[in-house]
Amino acid sequence: MSKGRIKLKVPNTFILIFSLLILFAVMTWIIPGGEYERKEFNGRQIVVPDSYKQTESHPQGIIELFKSPIKGFQEAALIIGFILITGGAFNVFQRTGAVDALIHGMVRAHKRSRLMQKMLIPILVTLFSLGGATFGMNEEIIPFVLIFVPLSLALDYDSVVGVAIPLVGAHIGFASAFLNPFNVGIAQGIAEVKLFSGIEYRLIVWFLCNAAAIFFIMWYAAKIKKNPSVSPMYEHDLKRKEELKNTAGENVHLTLDTAHKFVLAIFVLSLAVLVFGVVYLHWFIEEIAALFFVMGIIIGVVGRLKGEEVVKAFIDGAKDLVSTAFVIALAKATVVIAKDGKIIDTMLYGLAPLVESSQPFFAAQKMFIIQSVINFFIHSGSGQAALTMPIMAPLSDIVGVTRQTAILAFQLGELTNIIIPTSGVTIGALTMAQVPYEKWAKWALPLMGILALLALLLLIPPALIHWQ
Repeated sequence: MSKGRIKLKVPNTFILIFSLLILFAVMTWIIPGGEYERKEFNGRQIVVPDSYKQTESHPQGIIELFKSPIKGFQEAALIIGFILITGGAFNVFQRTGAVDALIHGMVRAHKRSRLMQKMLIPILVTLFSLGGATFGMNEEIIPFVLIFVPLSLALDYDSVVGVAIPLVGAHIGFASAFLNPFNVGIAQGIAEVKLFSGIEYRLIVWFLCNAAAIFFIMWYAAKIKKNPSVSPMYEHDLKRKEELKNTAGENVHLTLDTAHKFVLAIFVLSLAVLVFGVVYLHWFIEEIAALFFVMGIIIGVVGRLKGEEVVKAFIDGAKDLVSTAFVIALAKATVVIAKDGKIIDTMLYGLAPLVESSQPFFAAQKMFIIQSVINFFIHSGSGQAALTMPIMAPLSDIVGVTRQTAILAFQLGELTNIIIPTSGVTIGALTMAQVPYEKWAKWALPLMGILALLALLLLIPPALIHWQ
């Protein structure tokens, strides 16, 4: 590490959430018990504003503290099973090589077509964004850095563009997702909102966020192409270009064959069936998990994977998400402690004045700011949903914001993953690309300002129309 560079060491997600678990247990000894009245509305229990009253406290001791994680698993069993099945299915999809072949095919087309030279960045960013928006593509982008940094240098851009294409694309898609089971699905399940409902407005949000990121990256790429010396990576990239000279195309060898095309078609068809099932057949977690399970099997067969390979890919994909399952269970454990200690409603009562505003959209915007701060410490989308939505969902009832809007505020808070140094994906991608964090942060800060302003604006319409 070079002199003068500060290495930021932050506790991992498990330590942070377990620390919160201890904190919540301590808080049950300090915060008085209380509760709101609740009534049924559209099949779910919602908080009745102005009905708060103090009740007898129930402090949680050591025994309750260490029993809470297993209770967390019990509370989140359906969501955890859904995540493991979905993760396994999508890993089978990736093992077929169809995604890699599609990207390599577009790279080859770039060399032959002037139109593709203009459209390559928008197409690639959109592909990664769709990955984030539909199946929660996140950690999977790190290996792509090894492809896109050399490609970016070969196209007379810089390392920053090479990182931005997969990293910004996937993070934008994840934060503005419309079918992502790992943030939208979990948050809506916890908030007792119909799974993947509100997809129409979320598509608008995704389109606008994606367009803003594409225009920013393309503006920067054009500036670098015109004057390479303005790049923060200029001197470093000169050396890398020498090393990569005449080898930029060596990795571009995969062919999008018939099997790959069928795999991609099945994936798109599965998403169409998912939308139809959710909108018209009122599917919930069980049906969607079954769809992804079947999709994984069919894609494995069509992708010419052997039976053993399909099983191994499925297990490996589920295994990669075991840590996510533990994060969700621990996050749920904090809710168990708070609920058993009778302090959740007291916390809602205390938070309400901070979020309440004369206009509902101000309340939604305050929720976005709170979620953005929380995201610095807990940047697991599923973990953050499990931790915050049990509080934010009923809080939205109190302050006059719909739960659907509260979920969108939670999602958009994850836009900060593009720049926060606590994100393992961001730091991992930058390390692999040999781009120092401070140079990336300087580049990404204006983009974050644009996205934050856009997020605040996008929270106004749903608050005004009482989006359900």
